Amino acid sequence: MGDKYYSLLLRPIENKLESDKTYFIREWGDNVDDWNAQNSDSRVARCWGEIPMLLQAEHYACPSYINEFPILCYETIFQKPDQIVGACFWHSFDHQRGYHADPFYGGMMDAFRQPKTSYYMFMSQRSPEKSDIIADNGPMVYIAHELTPFSPEDVTVYSNCDEVRLTVFKDGKQYLYTKQQDRKGMPSPVIKFDDVFHFMEWKAMARAGKRDDAFMLAEGIIDGKVVASHKRYPAGQPDHIVLRLDNEEIPLRADGSDVVTMIAEIVDKRGTVKRLNNSLVRFDIDGEGRLIGDASIGVNPAPVVWGTAPALIQSTNRPGKIKVRASLQIPGEARPLDGVLEFESIPGDRKEIFSSEELAAASMAGAVPVGDASSKTDLELENERLRKELNQLKVKEVELQQTKFGVGIND
Repeated sequence: MGDKYYSLLLRPIENKLESDKTYFIREWGDNVDDWNAQNSDSRVARCWGEIPMLLQAEHYACPSYINEFPILCYETIFQKPDQIVGACFWHSFDHQRGYHADPFYGGMMDAFRQPKTSYYMFMSQRSPEKSDIIADNGPMVYIAHELTPFSPEDVTVYSNCDEVRLTVFKDGKQYLYTKQQDRKGMPSPVIKFDDVFHFMEWKAMARAGKRDDAFMLAEGIIDGKVVASHKRYPAGQPDHIVLRLDNEEIPLRADGSDVVTMIAEIVDKRGTVKRLNNSLVRFDIDGEGRLIGDASIGVNPAPVVWGTAPALIQSTNRPGKIKVRASLQIPGEARPLDGVLEFESIPGDRKEIFSSEELAAASMAGAVPVGDASSKTDLELENERLRKELNQLKVKEVELQQTKFGVGIND
């Protein structure tokens, strides 16, 4: 059922709730136009970029059309009678349902558990009180803005703090948001600072050689003290690939079936992810691990989507070191440098349900290309780095020439 139907159904029921009973809304959040086309501002693929993901987060929180088209969202759920004790959001991850040709893109994370913007909106609804639970908790603040030439002029921030101070440029303008404590609705409304970002101002800072001063800083404040902060810089030229394991510190078990997600990020020298690029990343693996999938399904090489390329690494049935190298499919002296990550699998604590012969046969039949992550020597890698530095000096020389000739001063 759609949210509009639920809302129409629930309004008359609210007046007839039995005082000795509690109620729970089983699911909410979807907003398709019909069940054939299934167009929806709640269904947004991460690869669609900044503005679609912002709109998805707004829809889940408190959309602009809420008065004209009442729906279930965070804001309205918290305005329901106390007898409605909760509401269940559809699960967190995009997935292929099977009954429809299109994947379900309504998750706050994609199929590889990479967060979308709405993930941080949901995060801001948690309590700012610190606790000793395993999950991330406590005060938070997040700038939902990528500082690109295509980013919106309004800057959205998510935070569970009492106040948020936004600073634009070092020693620049400051904006302050104060949460209304007695309001009814979602615990932490979406914070929007209007007409704050103007690309031409950021361009002027870069042309003036003040890139280090061109940042956006959000500070979460409780009881007059800064308890959380988030700083953003515009992304520079892609410099290298960073590999990270998305394993929540749970080690990979060598049982032949355990899987861990590895993320390759294209970053600049500062470490800022370059969201706007369309490269292909190739993964090569050495040791006690193998890549799930191959080129036939777009796994190796993998397209860079919104700055990252994920891969699934599966263990063998022997514990040991695993070395992964990520490189661009099309090399070049000015291209980002390779990323390398080494980690280890640990002995499995469950009885194997396959034989080593079956495992070997499956590996051979899977047609999964496994490269040699050690094929490049340290000298070759150092030569690549030095060639890239030389190329950067040439780029800097051109930049100085263009500045001297006045190119782009009045652009």
